[in-house]
Amino acid sequence: MLAIPWYFTQLGKSSWFSLAYGFITLFVMVFGLYAGTLVDRFSRKKNFLYTSLVCGLLIGSIAAYGYFTDLPDWMVIAVFAITMLNYNIHYPTLYAFGHEISTPENYGKINSQIEITGQSTSVLSGAFSGILLEGIQQGPGHLFGMDIHFPVGFKAWEIQEVFALDASTYLISVVLIGLINYTPVKKVTVETGSLLSRIKSGFSYLKHHPRQLWFGLFSFSVFAALIVSIHALIPVYVDKRLGESASVFAATDLIYAMGALLAGFLAVRLLQYFSSQKAVLLLTVLGALLYFSLFLGKSILLLYLFGFLMGISNAGIRVLRLTYLFEKIPNELMGRVNSIFNMANVFTRSAFIFLFSLPFFTFDENIIYAFLVLAIFLGFSGLVLYLNSEKQEDELSA
Repeated sequence: MLAIPWYFTQLGKSSWFSLAYGFITLFVMVFGLYAGTLVDRFSRKKNFLYTSLVCGLLIGSIAAYGYFTDLPDWMVIAVFAITMLNYNIHYPTLYAFGHEISTPENYGKINSQIEITGQSTSVLSGAFSGILLEGIQQGPGHLFGMDIHFPVGFKAWEIQEVFALDASTYLISVVLIGLINYTPVKKVTVETGSLLSRIKSGFSYLKHHPRQLWFGLFSFSVFAALIVSIHALIPVYVDKRLGESASVFAATDLIYAMGALLAGFLAVRLLQYFSSQKAVLLLTVLGALLYFSLFLGKSILLLYLFGFLMGISNAGIRVLRLTYLFEKIPNELMGRVNSIFNMANVFTRSAFIFLFSLPFFTFDENIIYAFLVLAIFLGFSGLVLYLNSEKQEDELSA
């Protein structure tokens, strides 16, 4: 996923990629509702197995085609689309699975462990992706914005080689997931009605629980801004604003993952001092300030600081947000309710992606205005979270 936006940036097709990304995101928004019904209807283990197998075979086939001839742009975009569709089944399944096998006193711990494990793999992929995309020339060189002497070297990987490696990880995961043996600690009632009735159940639940609805929607804002930034803004920022290479882009992702890894350890401790809602509010405000800093400043170190603190903000919110939802939402509705939140988040991302695909944002250094827009958006989200938490506290005291 790091390789694809940089691939199009290097071809001078950032606006085209952002436009394609926007349409993919809109399609994913509709697909997300259906994905939620799958999560709640079938075994979570089977969902993991089948999605990993299908993604591995599809991306592997595209990679194989690339070894015989140049991959057309639509095939590169197809890999991006396949991965995004998988996200919309994988993550709701993962959270529902975690909820299914844990007890209330362990919600914070298991969400932290999920985040720590996920971010550990991100650290590794972020570190290697810059090397794969740029290659290494033996002797004096430049990597992650630093001058380094390399004792050995190798050429940059082609896009189909990156895809082949990606496909292999899916297929390895099929074997590992197949070895999982678990016993749910909750008795879940599976709703077997029509697709439409199952979708309605998720909306009906949130209609009758407005506090959870507003929290679920706006606690997702930092994640929406971050996804837009990683795939549509930071590659352009690195190229046009900083004049740097893909290794700086990859290093930002690596540093982000380090911050996120740290947040996995710290998030549960935040719950000792703040409620889930207040902690999420503080981290959302932090995110708004970080985006404003990229609008004002211009340096590699500032970008790296942004990546590290955004890792803490986003990952911390993910752990705290899930802990709150685990406490409030029945497991048999977890997939559908999370998919509704995902759908709203995808819609938000689509709006920003289409906005930032305008040529204005990719001209010269105008990408900074995209970061200003996201700073304002996160500031507004923080205000909604504050009002929602104050209203809930008033209801409890009454």
